[in-house]
Amino acid sequence: MTDQPSAPGTSRAVDLSSIQAMTTPTAATGGAGPRPGPDAAPRRALPGGLVVEATDATFQDAITKSLAAPGILVVWSSQHPQSADFVQTLAGVAAGYDGRVFVVSADLATNPGLLQAFQPLLVQAFGQPAIPATFALLQGQPAPLFPGLAEEQEIRGVIDQLLELAVRNGISGRVELTPVEGDDELPPLHQEAVDAIERGDLAAAAAAYEAALAADPKDHDAELGLAQVRLLERVSGLDVTAARAAAAADPADLDAALAVADLDVAGGHVEDAFGRLLDLVRVTDGEDRDRVRTHLIGLFAVVGNADERVKKGRTALMSALF
Repeated sequence: MTDQPSAPGTSRAVDLSSIQAMTTPTAATGGAGPRPGPDAAPRRALPGGLVVEATDATFQDAITKSLAAPGILVVWSSQHPQSADFVQTLAGVAAGYDGRVFVVSADLATNPGLLQAFQPLLVQAFGQPAIPATFALLQGQPAPLFPGLAEEQEIRGVIDQLLELAVRNGISGRVELTPVEGDDELPPLHQEAVDAIERGDLAAAAAAYEAALAADPKDHDAELGLAQVRLLERVSGLDVTAARAAAAADPADLDAALAVADLDVAGGHVEDAFGRLLDLVRVTDGEDRDRVRTHLIGLFAVVGNADERVKKGRTALMSALF
């Protein structure tokens, strides 16, 4: 081909240097590393729109999607099944974020233009042309994360960092996902809320979830959805730098502490948020303590009562109060 894809994103409007892989790669393709055994659980079906297959012709279009929503780019080779397995593993983790992050998959074995473009980039980023290799994508800019393989928990940590950075930079878009065949349809009010979130109308989403709860006070999915929408409302447009600076300068500043706790939960740092507010419960009293307690309980609802971190947080809250 005559036109080769260029390495994307030379500008630095968004500082991606804070994103770091929370793993020492298990192995680059070609070395020893874990492979799914015969007893491994079957892979979950992935919703449509989650994974964008990038080719020589479509690579730049795929990268451009990260202007609206954060993405993860994986370069791999179909000549190495281990790297193909990793793409599926990463996509399976990303599917749990309900469209807040998407995956760009680039097979270098079938796209000579991408191979030519990425060979020097991989060496520059990782010191070797390792396959697979994973990059973060935000506003069209790539940031190298890690070469080789990583476990699901480590992948979640990286995605959480990326989402927190996206929130800091006002990027809260979602990719539209098509449910896999056999998925149950959402109840009408839940679907109305999801549609409102996708078009950025958080007030309408909250109203839809409130209507669902009015019709069925035991609708736990609506309760969770409403709590998450309320969190999005609070962090949307928040001056992140000012809030974190204020919280660092004065740990007793309740407004700053509550704002930073919201940012931490939105970015996936749940335990940090819970710990911050539990510390405040222990050192406050009266109306201030009640305000912090109420906010913490609201964040419990955002994460979900079934989460082990919430169970531990509730126990710690009872201990702090009594």
